[in-house]
Amino acid sequence: MSINFKTVENSSRLDAKAPSGPLESKWKNHKKDVKLVSPANKRKHTIIVVGTGLAGASAAATLAELGYNVKALTIHDSPRRAHSIAAQGGINAAKNYQNDGDTIHRLFYDTIKGGDYRAREANVHRLAEESVNIIDQAVAQGVPFGREYGGVLSNRSFGGAQVSRTFYAKGQTGQQLLLGAYSAMMRMVDAGKIELLTRREMLDLVTVDGVARGVVARNLETGEIEKYAGSAVLLCTGGYGNVYYLSTNAKNSNVTAAWRAHKKGAFFGNPCYVQIHPTCIPQSGDYQSKLTLMSESLRNDGRVWVPKKEGDTRKPVQIPEDERDYFLERKYPSFGNLVPRDVASRNAKYACDEGRGVGATGKAVYLDFADSIKRLGQKTIEDRYGNLFEMYERITGDNPYETPMRIYPAVHYTMGGLWVDYNLMTTVPGCFALGEANFSDHGANRLGASALMQGLADGYFVIPYTLGDYIANNSLKPVSTDHDAFKASVVEQEERINKLLNINGNKTTLEFHRELGAVVWDNIGMSRTKEGLEEAIVKIRAIKEEFWTNLKLTGEKNTFNKYLEFAGRVADFIELAELMAMDAWHRNESCGGHFREEYQTPDGEALRNDDEFAYAAAWEFAGEGKEYTMHKENLVFENVKLSQRSYK
Repeated sequence: MSINFKTVENSSRLDAKAPSGPLESKWKNHKKDVKLVSPANKRKHTIIVVGTGLAGASAAATLAELGYNVKALTIHDSPRRAHSIAAQGGINAAKNYQNDGDTIHRLFYDTIKGGDYRAREANVHRLAEESVNIIDQAVAQGVPFGREYGGVLSNRSFGGAQVSRTFYAKGQTGQQLLLGAYSAMMRMVDAGKIELLTRREMLDLVTVDGVARGVVARNLETGEIEKYAGSAVLLCTGGYGNVYYLSTNAKNSNVTAAWRAHKKGAFFGNPCYVQIHPTCIPQSGDYQSKLTLMSESLRNDGRVWVPKKEGDTRKPVQIPEDERDYFLERKYPSFGNLVPRDVASRNAKYACDEGRGVGATGKAVYLDFADSIKRLGQKTIEDRYGNLFEMYERITGDNPYETPMRIYPAVHYTMGGLWVDYNLMTTVPGCFALGEANFSDHGANRLGASALMQGLADGYFVIPYTLGDYIANNSLKPVSTDHDAFKASVVEQEERINKLLNINGNKTTLEFHRELGAVVWDNIGMSRTKEGLEEAIVKIRAIKEEFWTNLKLTGEKNTFNKYLEFAGRVADFIELAELMAMDAWHRNESCGGHFREEYQTPDGEALRNDDEFAYAAAWEFAGEGKEYTMHKENLVFENVKLSQRSYK
């Protein structure tokens, strides 16, 4: 079995374009220096936005408000169904309303440290700066954040921080923020500045002379292949967690738009960086198609524990205090239950691997609210988490006010994504990636409550400046969808669809996806080894070969065909999975969510190798059957000291 790829040190293809000067002045000076597009000229440009979650809806609304013409594509029947709506716990911002010592620099530092020093300093500091503006924007839109008795916005604590900086709307923060962005977007739809195209799936990025000038998409209701041209393309399509089959992502979440752009020249950054969320309802059977997230905010008041003895099957109320192991509090006294997600997840796995897991499968730990209910009263806990408790009871049949929740880690978020520079542009000129679709802000592990922050920062406050600078600096002559590049793309997609439909095999897309997910979870999940990754690559290649020779796909192409939709997405997941394994195989260190068992400290923590791996890996697709090229963007740390990450 061979794993071959080329490596480019200090790649000239990866110009991060991070501004010079002091860290706290980079973004301010960059905004001052960017070129502008006049209002009269903005009307001449059409911007294609793919995806209408938080990043896409906020970008579409803001750009339309500025005067651009926007075409917004979503695979959903309504943007309100975007997966951003599922985010529960909150959104970070360095407002320091609690007066507990928070600052923009502290949020920057916590994010860099939480990502295990594998993110670009300039991007992370900009994110921290813009966080304070997001809250003002959302409040102005009517987002009903929780408030203290006197009317001041309330904050929660989240993992990886010792200050309370997380703003929330009960357990529905993502939903409320999305409704705010959606309202802003629909206002511009009504004004005629946004054309909202629902039930469309992007199948290809169209480039003219190497520059992104449009997309080809499938109308999911009619099956028609449609063409859309513009001055720039913004990919706001979320992450690729569903490569694992079971994840907390909605079933429609996929990698296809990003992956097709990757195959048109957009480098893919750090694909092995995947976040495992520690607070999910455990899998209960093979029938499940996804897993359910329980918000990290629950770790504010819930205590994580397992029995001290192996194989203890007593009910939790029957286990006395001195026979319980509150392992996060024991091992990490400074942060306790609020350690970052990767640390909490690994330690839950260790406890279960030792035979101390709970529940029918032994793959769970307890999240116990008894102390908080006794201390604060049930009414307070209901006010904070009532809808989450209700959701848990509906799914499991257990009342968490009376018995501890059972939780176990599950795939949640992907820190990898399309490589982008400081301006959020990929290696394809004119193609930008926003939010979870890019790799830029979270390094090897995302802190809780930072996904909403990044999506809205990119859409509301970053892309309006950087897109304008791109348009002002380039002569973008109008391109028609009659251009040969669009015609060729349509032919290519038609051929791919015909190929899928004509395989006439015996195995369904669902079977292939489950098989792939098991391989990826077992070998590229919470824990990785060199041998396991090599085994994964062999198995993934075999799955790919069988997929294209034995897929059973029913229905027709020129109509609504859910089977066809999923087949295309799973085909892309298979190719992505191999790249994830290659990326994890080459990175001989442990950092954040990338935990190689061969590289750990004596007490089981991630052991980085800064001398050899302090870089972002950006993978270039060279063509079917050809070797990848891995380009290195060396990460320079001028404002933080690289040190062993500790939460003890």
